[in-house]
Amino acid sequence: MKQLSIIIFAVISIYSSQLYAWEGYDYESGGYVEIEQGNLVREGEEIEYYDHESGEYKYGEVESIESSGNGAEVEVYDYDTGEYRTFEMED
Repeated sequence: MKQLSIIIFAVISIYSSQLYAWEGYDYESGGYVEIEQGNLVREGEEIEYYDHESGEYKYGEVESIESSGNGAEVEVYDYDTGEYRTFEMED
């Protein structure tokens, strides 16, 4: 019975964690961004994010991540524009 409870808890945790996105703001563009759950936000990894300013999903490579106050600063190389973007992500 205990094993079944652990399995059920694990499945619920995985399912519910996929319902949330990591929200942030790009001060340079003046727009909000969301990194969907399931993206591995680590240096060198490719991520998909939603850019509210353009209304599009975009892809980029994570260049750096640094903790800041109530979240993290994530620098991303945007494949579409060829520019670096810095997102202030909330905790």
